[in-house]
Amino acid sequence: MRSSIFSALFGAMSNEHRIDISANNLANVNTTGFKRDNCAFQDTFIRFAHDYVADAKPYLRDKDQLPEAKIMARPRLSEEVIDMSQGSFQKTGNPLDLAIRGDGFFKVQKNGETFLTRNGVFTLSSEGTLVTEQGYPVMANGGEVNLPPRSRVAVDGEGVIFADGQEVGRLDFVQPADYRALKKEGENLFSNEGGEVPAEGEVAQGYIEKSNVEVVNEMVAMIECQRSFEMYQKMITTTDQLDQKVIQQVGRAMM
Repeated sequence: MRSSIFSALFGAMSNEHRIDISANNLANVNTTGFKRDNCAFQDTFIRFAHDYVADAKPYLRDKDQLPEAKIMARPRLSEEVIDMSQGSFQKTGNPLDLAIRGDGFFKVQKNGETFLTRNGVFTLSSEGTLVTEQGYPVMANGGEVNLPPRSRVAVDGEGVIFADGQEVGRLDFVQPADYRALKKEGENLFSNEGGEVPAEGEVAQGYIEKSNVEVVNEMVAMIECQRSFEMYQKMITTTDQLDQKVIQQVGRAMM
């Protein structure tokens, strides 16, 4: 009976983690540029030595030479990935609001470290520096970019910034060489443990990219996880009851 309890335990823990992922996705449904997390399950098979041996029989009615193969499955999460699908656009008309169509990230600086983000809601600091909502400088030409006060700002599709018709900088508009190297660091920022290449996307001025979380799909996923979790709980309870029953009956038979 222990095998069924262990399998149910792994399944319940995996579904609990999946519920946490869906809850976090729903909490960020209105976060600009947020990318939802996704996960997948797999079975980890435990095979016995005789499972790998072919049972060759010289005659059709010969007895089996080896015991029947038994394979026990332990369900668990196989991987957790970031869904980088495109979010819908919302027009704001603010010249400092930038959205990315296709692949690409903006680069920002936080505490001396460089991070990537899809959140293009930018503002100007008191010194005229282009910053994020949290006050982190947006990088252009490898450093900070300053805009003249009360200037007319325009940004083209490649991320080149113009102030009153004069070019003042080009946004560091990049994408990771391997998206699997991205890691969420909070505040809608990503760290990149791999290399970078020029972005293949396009910058759209006066728009923001909304979250790619679909509320209905996430709610359905949460209900599915909850039902699976309850099923695994029932499996653990039933197995425990069977174990107790076996112990009691064996105890009576030996008395």
